[in-house]
Amino acid sequence: MLTLFHSPLSSASRFVRLILGEYGVSTQLIEEHEWARRHEFLALNPAGHVPVLLDEYEVPLSGAFVIYEYLDETHGNLRQENKFFPENPLDRAEVRRLNDWFLNKFENEAARHIVRERVYKREMPLAIGGGAPNSQILRNARANILPHMNYLNWLCASRDWLVGSALSYADLAAAASVSVLDFLGEIDWDQSPAAKDWYMRMKSRPSFRSLLTDRIRGIVASPHYADLDF
Repeated sequence: MLTLFHSPLSSASRFVRLILGEYGVSTQLIEEHEWARRHEFLALNPAGHVPVLLDEYEVPLSGAFVIYEYLDETHGNLRQENKFFPENPLDRAEVRRLNDWFLNKFENEAARHIVRERVYKREMPLAIGGGAPNSQILRNARANILPHMNYLNWLCASRDWLVGSALSYADLAAAASVSVLDFLGEIDWDQSPAAKDWYMRMKSRPSFRSLLTDRIRGIVASPHYADLDF
């Protein structure tokens, strides 16, 4: 059995969980607080970031991009159809571009700051930055959500899926990122109707079920978070 060190509100962790769910891979989940800097976890990944996947031989694979390429080579390539990497090289490049957009750009401009201020700082010691949320950081991060959602809405309105006519890793990466902010009630779906329809399709996939049942101590998920029809 594989083991995944993750954080429930980490977009990268959710991306890997969705892939594992799509491939039907039995996985033990271990929640990890990056800010705790546990020695045992740092021994697996000196960078101290989730996700980290232990393979069957307990070899650690660190980072969403490394992990999803590994899972594609060990599971995706075995599929005769419904692969998450398109056959066309340009489409594969577009998948990688959008993965980077949502897991890095969207994460670093919006999601990461909101999660840290609203969730992580509640549990972090004061000595390492815990305490009350910084309202200016929250305002700046929230201001960045709409441009990203406008872009996602445009993608969803102009394409069947984010890349081509079939589900790809780009859809899983985008859905993972969006789901974090949706959990916290930070997205105004009325302004992104095409993205809302796409996200409803993503939430209806069996791989999404474990994400929809996530619970965070002291945080109540948005009322529609687990509702497949909003």
